[in-house]
Amino acid sequence: MKFLTAQITLFLQNKPDRKNLRLLVNFLLVLLGMITVFSVIFHLLMLREGQAFSWLTGFYWTLTVMSTLGFGDITFHSDLGRLFSIVVLLSGMLFLLVLFPFTFINFFYSPWMKAQEQARVPRELPKEMKNHVIMTRYGPITEALIKKLDRFNYEYIVLVKDLAEGQRLRELGINVMLGDLVDPQTYKNARVEKAALVATTESDVLNTNVAFTVRGISKDVTIISTANTEAAVDILKLAGSNNVLQLGEIMGLILSRRANAGDAFAHVVGRFGDLQIAEVLVTGSSLVGLNLKETALRQKVGVSVVGLWERGNFQTARPETIISQSTVLVLAGSGYQLEIYNKTFGVKSEVKAPVIILGGGRVGRATGRALSARNLKYNVVEKDPTRVIGVKNSIVGDASDREILQQAGIMDSPSVIITTHDDDVNVYLTIYCRLIRPDIQIITRSTSERNLGNLHRAGADFVISYASLGANTILNLLQRSDILMVAEGLDLIKVKIPKQLTGKTIKETSIRKETGCTIIAIRTGEQMTINPEPSMILPEGAEIILIGTVEAENQFFQIYGSN
Repeated sequence: MKFLTAQITLFLQNKPDRKNLRLLVNFLLVLLGMITVFSVIFHLLMLREGQAFSWLTGFYWTLTVMSTLGFGDITFHSDLGRLFSIVVLLSGMLFLLVLFPFTFINFFYSPWMKAQEQARVPRELPKEMKNHVIMTRYGPITEALIKKLDRFNYEYIVLVKDLAEGQRLRELGINVMLGDLVDPQTYKNARVEKAALVATTESDVLNTNVAFTVRGISKDVTIISTANTEAAVDILKLAGSNNVLQLGEIMGLILSRRANAGDAFAHVVGRFGDLQIAEVLVTGSSLVGLNLKETALRQKVGVSVVGLWERGNFQTARPETIISQSTVLVLAGSGYQLEIYNKTFGVKSEVKAPVIILGGGRVGRATGRALSARNLKYNVVEKDPTRVIGVKNSIVGDASDREILQQAGIMDSPSVIITTHDDDVNVYLTIYCRLIRPDIQIITRSTSERNLGNLHRAGADFVISYASLGANTILNLLQRSDILMVAEGLDLIKVKIPKQLTGKTIKETSIRKETGCTIIAIRTGEQMTINPEPSMILPEGAEIILIGTVEAENQFFQIYGSN
């Protein structure tokens, strides 16, 4: 009954629908008047012929003739009566068989069905809704973020301004609400004053308008915006954004950090307080050819090997794992311990050939700036000359042209970084570069999470998705400091020690065996124990910091629950 009431209310709220309903009512009144007039004339003509019938019978005769049923049980005997019957019959054919169905369908049935569809895409959230996340667009970042919000039991809503788009997303199981992104009423209907976060990932101009509109309604809600240009950062902050994410810059830094240019030093990729996570390309170091047990890194420098990457695949560290020239170690330790590692095992050899960047867009230019900060040479290949105006070492041409790649130095380059926003193009270029140089290091950007596997199979050594980067960054800012993506598919997680593990030693918990996650630190109050011994007891009320893949993380929460 409430659903029917809501549909009727929604139907009557629409001004065109109210007008159509009035037209339908007027038509029915005209039809009723016509039936009444015909019934009166029928009664008078029958009296003239000497036949007496009740008024109800007059209505009965009029309806049977107008509807063309014509039972024939009541007939006129005079020509005047038969002429009147023809007029009633033709009027009925026109009004009941033609005009009435047309009027009913167009002025009532279609608007009613439209109201039913709109009821499935709400224009307002329940008044009791709170601590939810409001998103302004469904795209790769939002798609990845929704998966993470579901995992941590956060309510969310995606705003859509088009009913058809809202219905499509509803069919995909996405929570949506209909409303204009720059209309203050939309955010009032979305209960923004009770929301935990507003995340807007539109254009810089629209993001600014959204932030300004939301801030005018709520002074306290957290607003996170993405920015495509440096100039937009300050504008978005002035408009009311608490955090402005330049994901292109962040991605360029991450991609550049993976470039193999003779640098076998540990580079920090994440941190929780004093705990630091670093990745190190071991190419050229004395560790190549040894297994992890033989390296004795924990005994020599204090760091722990929590995992390693081999051509895009993350592997759990095992004593028997052999380190190859292409291995990337994931280390956990303090800043001092990582410094000792670099002094002991770090290798710096000069590489004269430049790193090749395919794509001169925002991510490609940011990657070049990050490489320059490492004092590494690079060449940018870009087909659109307007994108590389003012970019040093740029080569205008198609990256799928072998001569262009040779001009960029692909035959001597240690690494190629593919940064275009088109995943299909990135797959193609990955395969092409691997064909030309089977031994080259290939680092690739992916826009969507779903294409990570394809890029790895195409031959990429390292892939990071724009969607995962944005989703993880937003989640970190969602009043949570307990999850940090250190690489694509590899997270640091800070959780309270589950009750079922309290009082047990790390070895007794078998967390690594059961979930794939590794305990790399224990935090009690302000004190943090980095790389704790297996014999250390997990104290009540403390926090553990884990590192693991997304699958391992899901397995941990499935066994021990989420906070």
